[in-house]
Amino acid sequence: MSSNSIPINYRNLVSHLIEVSKPSIIYLLDFVAISALLIAYLDPNYVTNPISFTIVAGLLIAGTLSSAGSAALNCYVDRDIDIKMERTKKRASATGQLSPNITLAYGIIMITIAAIVSTVFLNLLTTGMILLGSFFYVFIYTIWLKRRTTWNIVIGGFAGSAAAFAGWTAITGELNLIAILMGSLVFIWTPSHFWALALLKDDDYTEAGIPMLPVVVGKVKAARYTIINTLLLIPFSLVFVLLGFGYVYLVISVIFGILLLYSNVKLLKNPADKKIALTAFKFSSPYLAIIFIALILDVLFRFPIF
Repeated sequence: MSSNSIPINYRNLVSHLIEVSKPSIIYLLDFVAISALLIAYLDPNYVTNPISFTIVAGLLIAGTLSSAGSAALNCYVDRDIDIKMERTKKRASATGQLSPNITLAYGIIMITIAAIVSTVFLNLLTTGMILLGSFFYVFIYTIWLKRRTTWNIVIGGFAGSAAAFAGWTAITGELNLIAILMGSLVFIWTPSHFWALALLKDDDYTEAGIPMLPVVVGKVKAARYTIINTLLLIPFSLVFVLLGFGYVYLVISVIFGILLLYSNVKLLKNPADKKIALTAFKFSSPYLAIIFIALILDVLFRFPIF
């Protein structure tokens, strides 16, 4: 064995662990959590105490570790079907480059550390919200629903809602109507986002035997359901206006809601077009981020900090 073999193996291990952590999901969930925290903090109706580095860092660390651990457990459970799909067949957990035992242990350890960090530096309610998100993603979505029903991503989408709950409770110590609505917004957004992905990768899901919507009802009906879901999402996003958010949020949410709907309509016209499906999928991710940015900007406009 050469003297260089161990560091190369360690580098590979770290790379594989990062891969099964699904960083792209972590980024979005952390953004939602921090956005909820900022909205609560910037509005004097909810938080009057100064924000601390400990709270922000604690939320980011706990949220990141919990998301990474949940994703790893997802990869552990799904390694038999991941190997069948073009999109996931090269994952280290699917190919065996990362052993099942290591994947499982990594996931459990990350979630455990996340719970400890949240409990020590945040509060028990936030810890509960973080663990609730992990529970839904691993047990409700991955283990129970994913291989059984087209409702998999609809119900499983609640896992993302927990990020908003965690961000809000980290700074306020309580869960109120605004936080519940932000979490509900993530929940309602999720099907439009993942059904576009399912239309893009329907061959993969068919090969793996996963009952994603396009596989079960066909591409045209799936595209119709995506539009219906978006037509529910847009008016729901306007509920915040009834609760004190103003024109800044209203204008931004309406504009980007229409753009999201337009991408869905294009998809309905040609649901078999992979480029259109990819565009719809890629637009749906920044849509959620933009909605939360709009909420933050609106609070800043109503309660300037300078």
